[in-house]
Amino acid sequence: MIQFGNERIEVAFRKTQPLNTENRGIELQTSSDIEFKPGSTTLKKGTTFIEDGIALPCDIVWHRDVAVKMRDGTTIYADIFLPSDNKKVPAILSWSPYGKTVPQLAPPGVDPSAVSGLQKFEGPDPAYWCNHGYTIINVDARGSFFSEGDIYMWGRQSAEDCFDFIEWTAVQEWCSGKVAMSGNSWLGIIQWYAGVINPPHLAAIAPWEGHIDLYRCDVLRGGIRDTGFNDFNTSTQIGLNRIEDMAAMAEKYPLMNGYWKDKAPELEKITVPAYIVASWGGHQTIEAFRRISSREKWLRVHNTGEWPDYYEYTDDLRRFFDHFLKDEVNNWEKTPKIRLSILDPGSNDQVNRPENEWPLARTKYEKYYLDASTSSLSLSTVAKESVARYIADDSQDEVIFTFEFKEDCEFAGYVRLHLWIEADEADDADIFVLLQKLDSNDKPVPGGYGFIGPDGRLRASHRKLDTSRSTPWFPYHPHNEEELLTLGQPVPIDIEIRPMGMRWHKGEKLQLTVAGYNILSRFRQGPPGGMNLPGPVTRNKGHHIIHTGGKYDSFLFMPRVL
Repeated sequence: MIQFGNERIEVAFRKTQPLNTENRGIELQTSSDIEFKPGSTTLKKGTTFIEDGIALPCDIVWHRDVAVKMRDGTTIYADIFLPSDNKKVPAILSWSPYGKTVPQLAPPGVDPSAVSGLQKFEGPDPAYWCNHGYTIINVDARGSFFSEGDIYMWGRQSAEDCFDFIEWTAVQEWCSGKVAMSGNSWLGIIQWYAGVINPPHLAAIAPWEGHIDLYRCDVLRGGIRDTGFNDFNTSTQIGLNRIEDMAAMAEKYPLMNGYWKDKAPELEKITVPAYIVASWGGHQTIEAFRRISSREKWLRVHNTGEWPDYYEYTDDLRRFFDHFLKDEVNNWEKTPKIRLSILDPGSNDQVNRPENEWPLARTKYEKYYLDASTSSLSLSTVAKESVARYIADDSQDEVIFTFEFKEDCEFAGYVRLHLWIEADEADDADIFVLLQKLDSNDKPVPGGYGFIGPDGRLRASHRKLDTSRSTPWFPYHPHNEEELLTLGQPVPIDIEIRPMGMRWHKGEKLQLTVAGYNILSRFRQGPPGGMNLPGPVTRNKGHHIIHTGGKYDSFLFMPRVL
């Protein structure tokens, strides 16, 4: 039992994979043996570690398996890569349970010529950063590989470990006293937790595509249990002890409690300078930018993949770190606080468009009313009541509503669907929705890097809103109780759809799809690597009936940019 606030909660764990496992997932991109070899060596300029990889541009001092003791006596291990000139330099932490054994191949989608092989999966490359006067520290998080303890999937324990390690780093003889964090996905998520407790020597963070709430963004999004990817990811983690079992926790505790609150950092407490990178594809990283209290914060929304983008924008990131970790006068402060990519599937995306604020001040929200009688969306209210229905527990049945644009238009911001729903055989309903762009021939137009369109989901019994945190464009559900459906009684629900930045042209259409299954599964073949994973566990049965028109004001709330 572990204490979370005023609750004591039993946390589920499972055994990690042994050190000699062949089940390394995609996170450990190396075939090298996993060894514990404390010691130091100098890697010489010109050395290459992977085929077609970067040759080292300078000598690098490599300290392996350096032991750092946490406040509770647990020892975690890290590899430290230093410039060889013995100068005090800032340090950048690359923190995850994914392993630090090198050489590592380039992540999927990244050209091998972009990295040296010394990088941790999804982390900064020592070859680049040491050459520019930084120390890179690849940390094996608590419980991973030879680090002691159990692996925690973020939360208070991980935050405290980050605090202790950052403060240890700052006083080392080779450190200037300024420490930053950088990395993608897991390595991005951990930065929110470190930032919340504000270690004195944490000078900046740079989270790339990191979700902000394990419950709402991952394993129980919309209150619907969906642990396929998390279960897969957990099953490949390597260590000597145990790892938190997120799939078991989602099944055991489907409602919000102290455990899940611990996995949702209080972003408003973050005050450190931040360079945040997001996409329109997920994670709600954009929402983190809106919520953190940092006065010096930048947001860039890209239009490609998180892994290639991370290495493509290394020079840009270095300007940010040079400014805050080295006090360089490099005009970084003149960098637009917001740079958006506006997607235009079938045409040319607009990349790095500068903006002054988020959400955009010039947004005009429009209501697109659903009309079941014509399967259409309308900017005018619909007078006539009508219904549309689909088989709720069928993985193909769905209903669609479309709107044809008479002029070019752009939408950028948050999206909400207000829907009147009824179930004819069940006391609950799990609803999935997807927005897509259709061309003038009614064919879906996907974006680059597998982008299909923004999606949303909600369990109807979780429809209660937290009015103190909800806005007209952002429904916030507390997920702390169930309000089951009554047969034959329609109820209104408000579904959060992922933020969007997309352009439509005259004659193209907006399509809203509503179904009882994860609609995106029709377009995707699982996680990186092409594996098929179990989908959401639903309560669906019989039919879902969507009510529109008259007193049933079902509508899509869209952020039109003027």
